[in-house]
Amino acid sequence: MARSGKVTVVGAGFYGSTTAQRLAEYDIFDEVVLTDIVEGKPEGLALDMSQSRPIEGFETKVTGQTTTPAGDGYEAIAGSGIVIITAGLPRKPGMSRMDLIGVNAGIVRSVTEQVVKHAPEAVLIVVSNPLDEMTALAAKVSQFPAQRVIGQAGMLDTARFSYFVAERLGVPVGSVQTLTLGSHGDTMVPVPSACQVDGTALADLLGADEISALVERTRNGGAEIVGLLKTGSAYYAPSAAAARMARAVALDTGLVMPVCTWVDGQYGISGVYLGVEAEIGATGIRRVVERELTADELAGLREAADAVRAKQSDVASL
Repeated sequence: MARSGKVTVVGAGFYGSTTAQRLAEYDIFDEVVLTDIVEGKPEGLALDMSQSRPIEGFETKVTGQTTTPAGDGYEAIAGSGIVIITAGLPRKPGMSRMDLIGVNAGIVRSVTEQVVKHAPEAVLIVVSNPLDEMTALAAKVSQFPAQRVIGQAGMLDTARFSYFVAERLGVPVGSVQTLTLGSHGDTMVPVPSACQVDGTALADLLGADEISALVERTRNGGAEIVGLLKTGSAYYAPSAAAARMARAVALDTGLVMPVCTWVDGQYGISGVYLGVEAEIGATGIRRVVERELTADELAGLREAADAVRAKQSDVASL
């Protein structure tokens, strides 16, 4: 497969650097750029990744670039077709994603302004928390068409749900199909009616109480990891999700993925960035894909929309 295009990952923490590594190892891009405000960190990580090229057999160029809050260094991202924003503070034990809103809003706003200046044609993939609110903020600041601003949440939450189901049933993860919609937080909406194991409905394999327990563990999947790590948050699964989204954009695959995107009429919901299924291509979101939901699932999705709409309105002024 021929390599083409340039992708930037903003933020060289564990999440960002692991995402950059995955993107480089796909070997589909001409260049992966990794930026951070910690002097020398992105350059050092990029050099380390580059030295893995002979071992892993990829030719994608990896560039590290220190940036400043004033915008110095961002010229390195010029021409990027995709920019993934991972910059921001991670959660600590006892913190909710919403506890990060003030500080991370300032960071996401600043980064987005630089993306507009240097990579105005990019598809933006936001992963900073609180996810739904930061995605809406990036859209407002950038003024990009709605389809070019996407949040990474549903891919991760769905992966967690699938893993928990596979673990509970003792089956390969590849045999499990699950889905989560709604917010990346307390109003996450796992969709048991869309869950199957080798074609058998999950409800035929587990009781309602057991499914509810798996749903609850999915909602708390990130907090569980934060509590165990104590000094950081998840990054292996989140980076895999963000990288797969970027790959779908870069290759114009048309894959349907659960992501945070602008919803305007689907499911009877309008005017909000929310986790739904969408077809992903070169321009970002091709279309939102609706599916049949149970009455409870639809009610949960609409409840999530109401909750995040209010918060997204508040964050616009931060």
